[in-house]
Amino acid sequence: MSALLRRAGGAAAAHPWRTLAAWLLILLAATALNAVAGGEPRDDYNVPGTPAQAGTEFLRERLPAASGADARVVVHHPDGGAVEPAVLAAVADRLARLPGVASVAPPRLSADGDTALLAVAYAVPVTDFRGTEGVDALAGAAAPARDAGLRVELGGSVPENFSAPGGVAEAVGIVAALLILVLALGSVVAAGLPLAVALVGLGVGAGLIGLLSAVTDISGTAPTVATMVGLGVGIDYALLLVARHTDGLRAGLAPVAAAAEATATAGHSVLVAGLTVLVSLFGLKLSTLPVYSSFGYATFATVGAVMLAAVTLVPALCALAGHRLLPRRARRARVAVRPPWIARWAARVARRPVPAAALSLGALLALAAPALDMRTWPQDAGLQPASTTVRRAYDLVAAEFGPGANLTMIVAADPAAADPVAVAAAVRAVPGVAAVTGPVTGPAGGAAVLVVEPATAPADERTAELVDRVRAAVPPGVHVTGPAATSADIADRLAERLWVVIGFVVALSVLLLTLLLRAPVVALKAAAMNLLSVAAAFGVVTVLFQTDAGARLIGLPHGGPVSSWVPVLMFTVLFGLSMDYEVFLLSRVREDWLATGDATGSVVRGLAATGRVITSAAAIMVAVFTGFALDPDVTVKTLGVGMATAVLIDATVVRLVLVPATMALLGRANWWVPGRRAAAPVQPEPDRIPAMVP
Repeated sequence: MSALLRRAGGAAAAHPWRTLAAWLLILLAATALNAVAGGEPRDDYNVPGTPAQAGTEFLRERLPAASGADARVVVHHPDGGAVEPAVLAAVADRLARLPGVASVAPPRLSADGDTALLAVAYAVPVTDFRGTEGVDALAGAAAPARDAGLRVELGGSVPENFSAPGGVAEAVGIVAALLILVLALGSVVAAGLPLAVALVGLGVGAGLIGLLSAVTDISGTAPTVATMVGLGVGIDYALLLVARHTDGLRAGLAPVAAAAEATATAGHSVLVAGLTVLVSLFGLKLSTLPVYSSFGYATFATVGAVMLAAVTLVPALCALAGHRLLPRRARRARVAVRPPWIARWAARVARRPVPAAALSLGALLALAAPALDMRTWPQDAGLQPASTTVRRAYDLVAAEFGPGANLTMIVAADPAAADPVAVAAAVRAVPGVAAVTGPVTGPAGGAAVLVVEPATAPADERTAELVDRVRAAVPPGVHVTGPAATSADIADRLAERLWVVIGFVVALSVLLLTLLLRAPVVALKAAAMNLLSVAAAFGVVTVLFQTDAGARLIGLPHGGPVSSWVPVLMFTVLFGLSMDYEVFLLSRVREDWLATGDATGSVVRGLAATGRVITSAAAIMVAVFTGFALDPDVTVKTLGVGMATAVLIDATVVRLVLVPATMALLGRANWWVPGRRAAAPVQPEPDRIPAMVP
C-alpha cells in the first residue's frame, strides 16, 4: 500500500494540471447528475417492530384518515378578547380543502375564550411534504385570522418537521479553520490548500447524497451531519498531508519527491483513519431505524469523497505551490522548526506515568459520571428557539390547554374485537390521562379511534410511563400509537440498540487497528481510550442539555432530555474520529519502536513528532463542530456541542496525557504479538512495512 500510494502521489504531483482537471470533471459530473437525476431529502420515521408502528399499520389499512401527519393551528387574540366564531369557521373551511387533509376537528376554545386550537389530521405521512409546502399551505389557510388582527402560530408534525436551511454554521467553521491553519502552517498558501481540498470533497459528496436521495430515503438532517463530519475530517486529512509535505521540503526534497513521500507516509495514515470512520458508520445500520441508515449513507459518501480528494488532490496542489507552502523564514533557512514544549511535556509524562495516568483517568471518569443519569426522548418544540412559530405555538397550547395537548396518543381498536366504549372508559380511568376524545368509528366500521391527551408535557418522563400504563389498561389487540407512543418506542429502541452498536463498532475498530499495527494490546488500549473520551462527552452533554443551568449556558430556555437521535449517531461518528488521532500518533510511535526497540523513548519521540499536527487538526475539528453548535435545531446543536467536546477531550487529556502515560507504563508489552517476543522488534524493510508518519 505504501508503494502504491507513493506512485499515486508522485504521479499526481508530476502531472498536477491533469489531476486538477480530473477532480474538476468529477465535481461537475456529480453536480450535473444531481441536478438532473438527484432527489430531495425525505425522512423515514417508521420504527419497525414496535407497538406504535403496528398501530400505525393498522390505521393505514383500516382508517387512513387517522394514520397520517398532524398539524395544530393556534389562533390567539393579542388583547385577550374572544376569538370570533366566523373567523374560525373560515379558517377551518380553508384548512379542510388543503391537499392531503383528511379532517379538521371543531375549534377548541380556551377557558377564557381568547385562544382557539384547530387540529388538522392528514391522510398522508409527514414525509410526503417537500420543503416549505406544508407550512406555506397552513399559513395561507390561516390568512382570514391574520387579516382580522389575530395572532396565528403553527404546531404539530408538519411545521415541526421542517427546518430552514442554514449556512451560518458552515461559514463559522470554515473561517475558524482557516485562521487555525494559518497559525499552524505559517503560510496563507499552505493554509488555503487543505480548505480547498475539503470543499472539493464536500461538493462531490453533496452530489452523491443527492443521487442517493433519488434511490433511497435520506433524512433531511443527514446532509447537515455529513457536512459537519466531512468538513472536519477533510481539512484534517489534508492538513496532515501538507504538514508532512512541508517537512520534506525543509529536508531538501524537491516538491514532487516531497509529495510522493508525504502520500506514502501520511497518506497511509489518512486512508486507515478514513476507513475507520467509514467502518464505524456501518454501526448505524444496527439501530434498525431507516433514518439512521440514511445518516450512514450520507456521511459515508461525504467522508469517502474527502478522503480520496486528500490523497490525490493534495499532492497535485502541493507540487504547484512548490516552496511557497513554507513560511518565508523557512524558505531561506530550510530548517525544521518544532515547538519544544511538546517534547518536554512528553518526556515529563513518561518520567512520571502513574500520577499522569491516575489524574487523567480520574478527570475522564468525573466528566463521564453524569451520563449515568442521561434520559433520552425525541426533541419537541419546547426546546426550539422562541423566534420560531412551532415554539410559540407550543407555549400557547401548554398555557391555554395544558402541557399534554402538545403530544397526544391514539388508541385504535377493531370494534368487532373490542367494545370501543369500554376501551374509552378503561383509558379514562388511567392515572395521568387528562382527556379522552372519542371513540370515533371509521366510515366502514373497521376501526374505532380514541385521542388521549396526557396531563404531562411531552418530554416529561411521566409521559413515557403513561404510555406503558395505557397499554396495560387496554385489552389485547387494541393498539396504542400516535406521537406520544411513537416517541416512547423510539427512545426505548435506541436505548436498547446503543449497546449493540457500541459492541459492533468497538470490535470492528479493534480488528482494523490490530491488522494495521500488528499489536493487539495497543489496539485494545486504543479502544478503551476512545470509549473514555466518548463517555466523557456524553457526560458533558447530559449536564449542558438536561439541567436548567447548563441549558441556559448554551442559549436554551431550560433543560430537557437529550434527543433520542443523538447517542447512537454521536458514538459511531466520534469513535471513528477518535481513532483518527490514535492512528496518527501510534503509527509514528510504532515506526520509532521498530527502528530503535526503545519502548519509552518511542512514545516520547512519537508524541513530540505528531503533537503539533494533532493539536492543530483537533483545533480545526473543534472549530467546525462549534460552528454547528450555533445551529437553532436542537438535535444538530447537541451533536455539535457533543462532538466538539469529545474531540477537545480526546486531543488533550487522552492523547497528551493518558495515552503516553499508559504506553510508558506498559513498555514493551504494548507491542506484544502472539508467538513473538515483544523485546525483539524486527527491523522492517521499507517496501514491506510502511512508515506511517503524519
